[in-house]
Amino acid sequence: MQSAVNSVSLSELVEQLDLENCTPEININEIMITQNEVNRPALQLAGYFDYFDSSRIQIIGHVEHTYMQQKGMEHSAKMMERIMCGSEDSPKPPCIIYCREIWIEDEIVDLANKYKVPLLRSKKATSPFMAELIRWLNAELAPRCSIHGVLVDIYGEGILIMGESGIGKSEVALELIHRGHRLVSDDVVEIRRVSDKSLIGCSPDITRHFIELRGIGIVDAKSLFGVESVKNEQEIDLVIKLEEFNKDQDYDRLGLEEQYIEFLGNKVVCHAIPIRPGRNLSVICESAAVNHRQKKMGYNAALELYNRVTNNLAEKRKN
Repeated sequence: MQSAVNSVSLSELVEQLDLENCTPEININEIMITQNEVNRPALQLAGYFDYFDSSRIQIIGHVEHTYMQQKGMEHSAKMMERIMCGSEDSPKPPCIIYCREIWIEDEIVDLANKYKVPLLRSKKATSPFMAELIRWLNAELAPRCSIHGVLVDIYGEGILIMGESGIGKSEVALELIHRGHRLVSDDVVEIRRVSDKSLIGCSPDITRHFIELRGIGIVDAKSLFGVESVKNEQEIDLVIKLEEFNKDQDYDRLGLEEQYIEFLGNKVVCHAIPIRPGRNLSVICESAAVNHRQKKMGYNAALELYNRVTNNLAEKRKN
């Protein structure tokens, strides 16, 4: 498992959220965003800079702008300069975004060019824009790692198939595609932790939609089976570990107790499937996906069988 450093370029933010760059002289391609939190600098415009985190994106809305107009340009420019300049202990903001297409005064633009802090502008109202910005940053800057495995969408459930190299993960994925399911990633799966309960898996751009089949080579699932056979990303709901059958090992035959595997601090249900000749692994994966969905909906087949056996024994004892 490999962890990745989380950052996103400011130019990508501008493109994704359709922002206007009001300081084109500043090269936004070299500015990286590393924080998913934002700040509306109302208190800072009033002169209170204790606990001010200047590394966050700063948002100027209607309230902040009208306050600056009331205080006058001399005071506003002084406070904005203090926000932009940074210090040894706190870096400069990656950018300052004005919402509602608010007009930006020339004095503020001059300060931004002086301290190399881009000024951006959005057409959207402040609250909806902040919600969209935070959602996008949470997804892009989420903790992430890369693992060796295959991720497939089976009946809407994200099934991550893991196992040693050469055990047959890609072949199982190919059979599942033939059965109408969708491939997300083969060989390398990039995992992002978007919340305390959700892990999103996707494929690296360079290997997206490709499958490696030993003896045949690389095949393009999208070209061979159509766009309905692939998917760009999928939440990981269940992990299936393929392993060589060991007659000396005890395998779970009832499934009363769930086993888990952990990625980035989140636990995911994990089933260990022993490999033996004649086992139809694609059907097993389908059954595991449907059974997992049933459990999420409140029905546990193993628990139902256990209760029937327990009740049956209790009745026999009475008789």
